[in-house]
Amino acid sequence: MNKKKGIIFFVISIVIILLCCFTAVFGFGPGKVGSADNITLGLDLRGGVSVTYEVQDEKFDQTDMADTIYKLQLRVQEYSNDASVYQEGTDRITVEIPGVYDTQQVIEELGRPGSLQFITYDSTNEDGTVNYDEPTVWVTGSDIESAEAGTQQDQTTGSSDFVVQLHLNDNGTKSFAEATESHLQQIIYIVYDGEVVSAPRVQAVISDGNCIIEGMGSYEDAERLASTIRIGSLNLELQEISSKVVSAKLGDNAVSTSLIAGAIGILLIIIFMIIFYRIPGVAAAIAMVFYTAAMLLLLNAFNLTLTISGIAGIILSIGMAVDGNVIINSRIKEELEAGRSTQEAIKFGFRKSASAILDGNITTLIVAVVLLIFGSGSVQGFGMTLAIGIVLSVITSLLVSRLIVACLYAMGCKDSKYYAKIGKAKRKIFDFVGKKAVWFIVAAACIVVGIIFAVVNAAGGKGPLNYNIEFVGGVSTQVDLQKEYSIEDFNTQIKNDIAEVIGNNDIEGQKVTGTTQYVIKTQDLDAETRNELQTMLIEKYGADPDSFETTYISASVSNEIQRDAVISLIIAAACMLIYIWVRFRKFKFAISSVIALIHDVLIVIAFYAVFRLSVGNSFIACVLTIVGYSINATIVIFDRIRENMKEPEINYDLKLVVNTSIQQTLTRSIFTSATTFVMVLILYILGVESMRAFALPIAVGIVAGAFSSIFISGNLYYLMTKKKDRYNAQLAARFAKAAPVEGEGEAAESFVSGASGAAEIAASGEEQVKKITANPNRKKKKKRKQ
Repeated sequence: MNKKKGIIFFVISIVIILLCCFTAVFGFGPGKVGSADNITLGLDLRGGVSVTYEVQDEKFDQTDMADTIYKLQLRVQEYSNDASVYQEGTDRITVEIPGVYDTQQVIEELGRPGSLQFITYDSTNEDGTVNYDEPTVWVTGSDIESAEAGTQQDQTTGSSDFVVQLHLNDNGTKSFAEATESHLQQIIYIVYDGEVVSAPRVQAVISDGNCIIEGMGSYEDAERLASTIRIGSLNLELQEISSKVVSAKLGDNAVSTSLIAGAIGILLIIIFMIIFYRIPGVAAAIAMVFYTAAMLLLLNAFNLTLTISGIAGIILSIGMAVDGNVIINSRIKEELEAGRSTQEAIKFGFRKSASAILDGNITTLIVAVVLLIFGSGSVQGFGMTLAIGIVLSVITSLLVSRLIVACLYAMGCKDSKYYAKIGKAKRKIFDFVGKKAVWFIVAAACIVVGIIFAVVNAAGGKGPLNYNIEFVGGVSTQVDLQKEYSIEDFNTQIKNDIAEVIGNNDIEGQKVTGTTQYVIKTQDLDAETRNELQTMLIEKYGADPDSFETTYISASVSNEIQRDAVISLIIAAACMLIYIWVRFRKFKFAISSVIALIHDVLIVIAFYAVFRLSVGNSFIACVLTIVGYSINATIVIFDRIRENMKEPEINYDLKLVVNTSIQQTLTRSIFTSATTFVMVLILYILGVESMRAFALPIAVGIVAGAFSSIFISGNLYYLMTKKKDRYNAQLAARFAKAAPVEGEGEAAESFVSGASGAAEIAASGEEQVKKITANPNRKKKKKRKQ
């Protein structure tokens, strides 16, 4: 690229990035299309609609209730992954949907859950007319697995027809096959709450459980029928009894403080990158600005709901975007120190970084995809945000940064001093492997302490972890305070007074919009504590004594969602193990990575157990963040080990290879962890209370991930390698003869035991080793002649 092209491409790149930034901040037109203002925020950040249903069935058990709640959770995910469904009392279910404020619209679109039947009228009266009072029921709502709107091509006209696609379970498949076989060219009526909603004619026998309803006038008609069938497939018949608009759980300033924290964090990272990496740092800074703007645009485009879990995904993806640039810039510096020209250093820096960046991001992308497929609720939301961030991270690191660096080089920034400060003295190689016992003891001690605290707390009746109402349920108290209190007033004042009365901080408050009423959720309270709470609210805040309505509520994070999260993590770990195994061609790499990952998760859980942090939705987000983050750091080190195993200067000694690889990537490990840690720290300092409770364990997880990557993963790989494969004495002896070093002695063991001496051998004898490798018998022949 010449100077003219460099200027043109640079200007075009800056214009595109500025356009992205303008769109993300201001948008276009009256509706601010593309603006971050249009991003849907979760119930914790903006509020939304709360609808309560009552079970109409006379007889039902808790299994029926749990199944109905789970199906409703899957149903409301069409509105938002952050929507929650939980049980109130013994016969009520509450649905909360964020970012929506028209309760009537939600009720109409969500439907009024009732009974669903596929029926025919086969009996007749004495006069021969059809007896509509005795229908034959073939399929009920419980037999429906799924119902989706779709399109299919008309075989005659070639046009697209709108249809509803149904899938039945085994029982429904068998019954429907009998129905369609005995009613060919006849109508099967679909009845919902006693009203016929569709009357399709049977065209063929359907025996595989997959049915298509044709003749829909529009896609909206198809979606409306599919929605009715889905809501009618619930185990229980429900009736809507109340609906209200509720405020954000975290207050209106939660979003602004998060944005400020994010902006400050990114600014500090940009300053850091420029100071340490100069021209490549400038390119990385420009790429980071593009990344941030593009992330906001894509959140908007995909209509994702941004919650605390989503913020976690963004933090993780920002860390990975920084990681990619740090790897590249560190590589460029290494190439310059090796004596390459600036242009070659840039070329080889990006080339040698690509494998580590791609492997690390693909491994984390596997986690995101598995969460999207097998997760539910906020877990899926996290997976989607993470997936978008990973794709952007790769584009930012390998394409945008590379283009900007190439432009700046072509524009005249060619001197090596603009790219790195070249060190003269080589650093001694630290013996990470030699002190492996210390690292393992430290890691084991931290985990054991967590286990001890969990066992002691469980024995004391507190439970191994401090599960909050999102996990175990509690009581919901609706009260009229008869005075306008903002959610900020509640979180900073009223909540503290409630905590003093009930003895814990596991409290959620939501304001019923347009009223002076509040919905206060706490853990289960005994009668005495409940009376004390009511007395305090009456005397201190003027609550109406007759307005108190208290009901028991179930966990909003149901057992099914918890199960889905655990299954997703197990599948993700298995997929990562397979990918690393295939990519690195050694199972030892894969199993070491997964063990290090388990270590990080256990450290975070131990932290929750020791400090009794509240375990709720943010706990799931925290664990998922650490899983995605720490595996990336481990992959970078393993990528360098794989590369160094091909280097004849050190590949005779696995201990030296591992030590050298860890040290070569140490700057990257520290810098990446530090920059991500800064992002989380600022969120902790500036964020609201709930965000601080979330940021703290994330920070611990980042430290744990850095520790396991540097001190655990490489040592595990070393230990899993057979002793006979760790050291090649023949190659070492040959290398020692080629490049003797003063003070090292004649035995190969002397320089194996000291990594620094081996590094010096590698530095001074590189050319001689290449000659020996090419002709290993050369010196022996000379000795025979003498």
